Amino acid sequence: MDNFNFHVTTDIRFGKDRLAELPEVMNQFGKNVLLVYGGGSIKKIGLYDKVMEQLTANGNRVFELAGVEPNPRVETVRKGVEICRKENIDVLLAVGGGSTIDCAKVVAAATLYEGDAWDMVLQRRKLNGPALPLVTILTLAATGSEMNSGAVISNLSTNQKLGVGSPSMLPKVSFLDPTNTFSVNKYQTAAGSADIFSHLIENYFKRTEGTDVQDSVSEGLMRSVIKNCPLALKYPEDYDARANLMWASTLALNGLTGNGKTGSWSCHPIEHELSAFYDITHGVGLAILTPRWMEYALNDETVAKFAQFAWNVWDVEEKVPMMAARIGIQKTYDYFKACDIPMTLPEVGINEEKFAIMAQQAVDHNAIKTAAYVPMDVKDVEGILEACLTESSFV
Repeated sequence: MDNFNFHVTTDIRFGKDRLAELPEVMNQFGKNVLLVYGGGSIKKIGLYDKVMEQLTANGNRVFELAGVEPNPRVETVRKGVEICRKENIDVLLAVGGGSTIDCAKVVAAATLYEGDAWDMVLQRRKLNGPALPLVTILTLAATGSEMNSGAVISNLSTNQKLGVGSPSMLPKVSFLDPTNTFSVNKYQTAAGSADIFSHLIENYFKRTEGTDVQDSVSEGLMRSVIKNCPLALKYPEDYDARANLMWASTLALNGLTGNGKTGSWSCHPIEHELSAFYDITHGVGLAILTPRWMEYALNDETVAKFAQFAWNVWDVEEKVPMMAARIGIQKTYDYFKACDIPMTLPEVGINEEKFAIMAQQAVDHNAIKTAAYVPMDVKDVEGILEACLTESSFV
């Protein structure tokens, strides 16, 4: 296990009927609030009115940044920065899923950054500057953005989707009420669960050895997703199913499963290119890529870890490691498919036309050629994308 720091100071308010605590939380930071949200679903479920009621009664001056995209765009970030500077915003309140929270994070940091927001994003993980405080109210179990310091922003004019992060971007307080996810449709519930699963996979398959604690936590969280996603799909208002997915989402990417394990992620850098060029749902892209990447990464050196995954996550009974590993990959594929997630790229409107440029950018923008669990060059990435064009079988 490698050296690491673990200092995640987000105040989590988990459970139903916690919004009465919002005024006390906001008063820690100031009265001028930028409310950030997406396409209006929070209005349909009545959450917008509840939040505004609390803020208005508390005497907050509220300004709004609405319409944050599923893959948040730098143009929206710039709008938020303009409002923050003009209205002397004290604190941001992001109400929504990971995209809304990511957008708010970057607005919070870019407001206090001297240059353009995209120039700041291009610094990636080298940021150390300040940010305005951020409070979040989560409405989708997926990204874990409610308890980490990272964000992903798209620039469609350059076909780039890049991760950026800074300790100052960590949310101060996050409200996690599973009832706010009851109205999430089946497609987004499944896609969000695939995103959670992928975060766990990315941290699980690393080269660092001796990480029994991280791996065991990851295995348990993966099993929780496998159990509870189908329940949430069948019974959208099953509180415990929604609660377990929400908490799994948070724990999957707050450092608990990834700290002490160095190296590049593998599937996310490739999926970011799919989203950058085609603006598809992030979790769907990850579900399509993950089993094909697994097949690429499975070899005599990695088989032990893949067999461990099959035995401990999927309860595979096969004792021969290579066969067990393949069965585990097949179960992963079948599980996503059973959740009605499209499992080929043509199903989401993508063909091979831009594979070469997407593969090149995936390698250029990340360390997958040198630091991934199994290194990938441009041709390797293209091969994985090509495998996603048709239905697959792994055993």
